[in-house]
Amino acid sequence: MQFTEKFIQSLKKKSKRYEVRENNGEGFAIRISTLGEKSWIYFYTFEGRKRRMTFGNYPALSLADARKKHRNALKTLESGKDPALEKQREAMEARDSSTVNSLIDEYIEIWAKPRKRSWKEDKRILEKDIRPIWGKQKAKDITRRDVIQLLDKIKERGAPIIANRTLACIRRMFNFAIERDILQISPCTQVKAPAKENCRDRCLSLEEIKIIWHGLDNAPMSQAVKLALKFQLVTAQRKGEVISAEFSEINVNSAIWIIPAIKAKNGLAHRVPLSTLALELLEEIKKISHDSKWLFPSERCSTHILSQSVDRALRRSSEVFKSLESFCPHDMRRSAITHMAALRISGEVLSRIANHAKKGVTELHYIKHTYDDEKRFALEAWSHKLKEIIFSETQTNNIVTLKNAS
Repeated sequence: MQFTEKFIQSLKKKSKRYEVRENNGEGFAIRISTLGEKSWIYFYTFEGRKRRMTFGNYPALSLADARKKHRNALKTLESGKDPALEKQREAMEARDSSTVNSLIDEYIEIWAKPRKRSWKEDKRILEKDIRPIWGKQKAKDITRRDVIQLLDKIKERGAPIIANRTLACIRRMFNFAIERDILQISPCTQVKAPAKENCRDRCLSLEEIKIIWHGLDNAPMSQAVKLALKFQLVTAQRKGEVISAEFSEINVNSAIWIIPAIKAKNGLAHRVPLSTLALELLEEIKKISHDSKWLFPSERCSTHILSQSVDRALRRSSEVFKSLESFCPHDMRRSAITHMAALRISGEVLSRIANHAKKGVTELHYIKHTYDDEKRFALEAWSHKLKEIIFSETQTNNIVTLKNAS
């Protein structure tokens, strides 16, 4: 029997999978599944063992193209090589020839998006510093020296911490390539972070908080960024959770903000009672958000303000806060927690407010109490304390200076 297109098309599905071979003793066949799907098969014997390999599915792979693959497989077998193993080797070489551009796309779609809430930051790093320089090169050709030189350039432009973040990002990407059998080794192996980072433990004093609160009103930043920083200080939540907050997550009647699990750092939904001051800020926030679903919409795009935008805005405002030691958004959260502790709030309640990861079987699986009342009491106490220091009649010399300057 000689296969023809008409004959292949006439083959119908049966209750069991079956195969039809060309009657020429060369092992060329077609398999029909119980669903009617057809795939080209080659049956052969190599070193005394029966083997088979699949060429592809019909009609995506035509009869003529399947014959070409069969002839190539026959030649491989005649040369003393196993056609199936050679096919695997060729596929591996094809993966090894992947460009950095294709690796970036695969990493973002397959690994970063499903696993990282901050995948957009990975994408930003890769698009800014990796794709323009390495994009067209083969991933397997990137060397450790290439990595070091790239990091040195980023550090030389005055961004040492960004160089650290870039190393962390590409190290994860190249490890992903190893996991996917695209690469055998990573060019980031034994490459050290180019800059030293100190763990911050900055806690803002009550006097500094007063200066910052009033200084934000005069700072050269968008109203959304100003209110986001104030909202973070009042609620003691993470910057990323604050800037990505949506109105749908807030129940004004019960004064509860529910941070969904997908946004929470520990992957657990988090209930944040809103204090009197938080609700007052929310009224201001509504005025600047217009019809957006975001509390803090970006002026440049359709999403919320970005993490790096908040950081940049604070750096640009250094002149306004020149009387203070440098501080970052996370210091607002740490300071809020610290000052609540000074109000005699228990460590257990503070941990619940901060939404720190739960440890131990009992906490993870048995304690289901929400601590809403305890958290509300603590945050309301913090709200009263903030109002006391922020809106007191006695203003510091720094604040007076700021107001006169404006």
